[in-house]
Amino acid sequence: MRKLIEVALPLEAINRESLEERFSFHGHPSTLHLWWARRPLASARAVLFASLVDDPGEYLPEEEAKAERQRLFGLLERLVNWDSVKDPEEAEKDNGVIGEARYEIAKSLARALGEEPPASPRDKERIQALLEKAPPVLDPFAGGGTIPLEAQRLGLRAFAGDLNPVAVLINKALIEIPARFAGLPPVNPEYRAKPIGNSAFSRAAGLAQDVRHYGAWMREEARKRIGHLYLDLDGETVIAWLWARTVACPNPACGAEAPLVRSFWLSKKAGKGVYVVPEVREGQVQFRVERGEKPPVEGTVGRRGGRCLVCGAHIPLDHVRREGKAGRLGARLMAIVTAGEKGRNYHAPTPEHEEVARGAVPRWRPDTKLPEQALGFRVQNYGLSTHADLFTPRQLVALTTFADLVAEARERVYQDALEAGLSDDGIPLAEGGRGAKAYAEAVGVYLAFVLDRLAESGNSLSRWQSGGEKVGGVFGRQALPMVWDFSEVNPFSDSTRNFMDAVEWVAKALE
Repeated sequence: MRKLIEVALPLEAINRESLEERFSFHGHPSTLHLWWARRPLASARAVLFASLVDDPGEYLPEEEAKAERQRLFGLLERLVNWDSVKDPEEAEKDNGVIGEARYEIAKSLARALGEEPPASPRDKERIQALLEKAPPVLDPFAGGGTIPLEAQRLGLRAFAGDLNPVAVLINKALIEIPARFAGLPPVNPEYRAKPIGNSAFSRAAGLAQDVRHYGAWMREEARKRIGHLYLDLDGETVIAWLWARTVACPNPACGAEAPLVRSFWLSKKAGKGVYVVPEVREGQVQFRVERGEKPPVEGTVGRRGGRCLVCGAHIPLDHVRREGKAGRLGARLMAIVTAGEKGRNYHAPTPEHEEVARGAVPRWRPDTKLPEQALGFRVQNYGLSTHADLFTPRQLVALTTFADLVAEARERVYQDALEAGLSDDGIPLAEGGRGAKAYAEAVGVYLAFVLDRLAESGNSLSRWQSGGEKVGGVFGRQALPMVWDFSEVNPFSDSTRNFMDAVEWVAKALE
């Protein structure tokens, strides 16, 4: 019997909703962790549904079949809309779009098996019995988990695998772990100290609350250990420090430390223009900040090389590359961004802030080698040959501190889970455990995802975006291009790319 997908689909609606997913938002599964080859959830949902539902032309007269096909198209158009399915409690009700979709799939399965179909979407027991007989969905290259996730949403069995361990972990975090601990209340002591009353935690809401709680604990513990590296300025919390890479001018008569800056703009918002003004004083470049709409001086580096602000000499890219490979590229603090009462404030660099940053000494460095050649990887040409080279010393201190705290948080979750009544069976998450040990490891998985989000923006290849006055992460595209003027975020701020912001992104996706 031909399926709906073999005859026709409402492609315009499916394409529109698939395109919308490119602009992901809080709570969308794609925001749990970056994956390059992620397929749109909407298209996978549509394909799975249409591959299992019979085309009405197979069992109805032509005119009735047209009307029934249009009804199914209407259901499909609602099914691919994220707003229709993002609240599972509503979507799975009898009149909810997922409830209706499962009912239609079950009717087609009953027809194929020669069994009694469900009487209505309310006949959930019969629907479930039929769905268990559906062909399993097999995805051997599951990647970001789109197909198995949507199969699960439609009530189907799914088997997924991948060679990449990151993909495997994303799949488990999206599909296996939330289901395993569904309905459990949080184990953290703050929740347990409250009068429980009628509190109910459906699905993974309790797990998400624990991710928030232990993420907040990690932040405060990290602040105690490394907060001295993140100074305030004029009573305001620093959001980001903006740096410019430097190279020695190749002019033998000059030799000045030449800053390489793509753009001196700090804010391009209408009526709120702010930019850096470089000034040459006694053979050195100093920076100050001005406000206004007047365009700043042009950047000092481009595709054909740079220019020295002290003597005006051209700086060939070959010279920059040679200096970089010799370990002689430097960095100068160019501006500081703080959170003011009325928005962002911009400040000229201070010697104290620059000295504190340079005084950070990481006790560990990821000295693993970057590939010598890879499509889109350009940083190796400038001497950035290891993963450690992609971070400033202060960023490495922060990342190693938070990494240590993931392990410490996991131990705290374990002890709190025991006190909350979870079994001490000793079975780990990887072996199907459901007790305290497995639950602690589950929370640790999501906290590790938080750390990944922090690393994606807490590196020396992240730009300051003057249009939105925020930090853009390193992966604006599938590449590691060289960035000359970069931003260093403050993980303890309450603004762009801070640690708790990463926690919230992960918790909302989990919910």
